[in-house]
Amino acid sequence: MSLRSGTPRADGFSMPAEWAPQTQIWMLWPERPDSWRAGALPARAAFLEVVRAIARFEPVTVGASQKQFQNASAQLAEDSNVRVIEMSNDDIWMRDCGPTFVIEGKGGLAAVDWEFNAWGGHLGGAYPTWDLDNQVAQKVAQLERVPRYATPGFVLEGGSIHVDGEGTLVTTTECLLHPNRNPQLGQSEIERYLRDYLAVDTIIWLPEGLYNDETDGHVDNFCCFVRPGEVLLCWTDDESDPNYSRCRSALAVLERSRDARGRELVVHKMPIPSPIYAILESEGGAIGQVPDESGQPERLAASYVNFLIVNGGIIVPGFDDPMDSVALELLQTLFPEREVVMVPGREILLGGGNIHCITQQQPRP
Repeated sequence: MSLRSGTPRADGFSMPAEWAPQTQIWMLWPERPDSWRAGALPARAAFLEVVRAIARFEPVTVGASQKQFQNASAQLAEDSNVRVIEMSNDDIWMRDCGPTFVIEGKGGLAAVDWEFNAWGGHLGGAYPTWDLDNQVAQKVAQLERVPRYATPGFVLEGGSIHVDGEGTLVTTTECLLHPNRNPQLGQSEIERYLRDYLAVDTIIWLPEGLYNDETDGHVDNFCCFVRPGEVLLCWTDDESDPNYSRCRSALAVLERSRDARGRELVVHKMPIPSPIYAILESEGGAIGQVPDESGQPERLAASYVNFLIVNGGIIVPGFDDPMDSVALELLQTLFPEREVVMVPGREILLGGGNIHCITQQQPRP
């Protein structure tokens, strides 16, 4: 389909909230050996549970490389609500490399194709080349036969933003103002892109995301809207936790913010699970912890906020942690009209993200 020369806002498009009706969820198949341990077999097992949980509520499209196409097709063949397509990629983070869909009131659907540089390019990016991932959004747009709005020279990942569908966006300074994204742009210039391509009016800047999040503080792992005027924020009361100050700094911003319609924000607090650390698997199968720069075990950014909203359901990661049940109860309270389904999230976390990171919703126009 055509590459549009204007901006979505000028053409009447806007990004809807994630709880708006959807037509399908887009995902990619795990394969990359330096991201996924044990030949990606444990990751695929977890990934399959995520796909099957989503497919209970709506269709899923899974992109797989030519090398993995037959394997993915065979493992997903039993579910008629899942289709597998061949789509080359560098890794599976569809939220970040895939399109951000926008809609307009007359039934139109379009895709925003952000520039992608693997969370930092040559200044701390996750992998040395990312050209395949940078083509994913265009391929999805063409498969769906929808107009595409590209942003050449402007880097953004879908996980770095969250909207309420009524003109408000929340993000983090840690990510969007990081020098490895758009060093040539200031905050006001970045805001102009967000306003023009997502049709938002109010932008709330939280200082940071979760501690040691390798995405440089994606907001989707830390804070999200659950309905207009209400947000869900990661929280800990443990003063020794490096997230303690981050949570309180974010709360201070949220408490003094107003959304695009002038409302004060109601803040719900989601507990953080117990620390989970990166592991290293040797050729002999032995597993040890990966040290960080200080020689201590490398803590991963585990979060229950990294959940996906689907038609009639919530898909949330679990970590075999006492807080799993607390997270389930809170989400069911916040979304009483939806069924909350918890699936294993530890293996996905070991690769660098979780359920929201590996999915991208396509809204129903």
